[in-house]
Amino acid sequence: MLTGLDGISGSNMRLWSVHPKYLDAKGLVALWREALLARKVLSGLTRGYKNHPQLLRFIVEKHPLDLINSYLFYVYKEAKRRGYNFDISKIKVVKCKKIKVTDSQLKYEFNLLLNKLKKRDYNKYLTNLKIKKIMPNRIFKIIKGDIERWEKIKNITNLK
Repeated sequence: MLTGLDGISGSNMRLWSVHPKYLDAKGLVALWREALLARKVLSGLTRGYKNHPQLLRFIVEKHPLDLINSYLFYVYKEAKRRGYNFDISKIKVVKCKKIKVTDSQLKYEFNLLLNKLKKRDYNKYLTNLKIKKIMPNRIFKIIKGDIERWEKIKNITNLK
């Protein structure tokens, strides 16, 4: 199994489309680290992960580095809201256009997250079960559509 910066496992990288507010503490910290790794990949500063499916939606865009920086900024904002001390100097704060995410992808990821939270943070799981409208990370614009072709679909319990 490949490992990248700080021992992050490539097979488990997840750049969540869902808003970071739905993540538990462990998930938010992992997202920050994984998105920083993605930033290194998109900057050409590491050789691994170049073909990771989670990066495809950034790579196909005109300014992938700006997009991942913007993505990281919204993760940072959520961390700051919770009182965490993420280092904003690790990213370049930029404004960029929104990219598309399908409603089915968002729903799939939310259900995947619910399954993880049910085992890892039951209180956050219960809180998220009350969500009526799933919000994306703010760099995404929701469109109608199927689960994204790059997604590695796992069998999950359909909770939402």
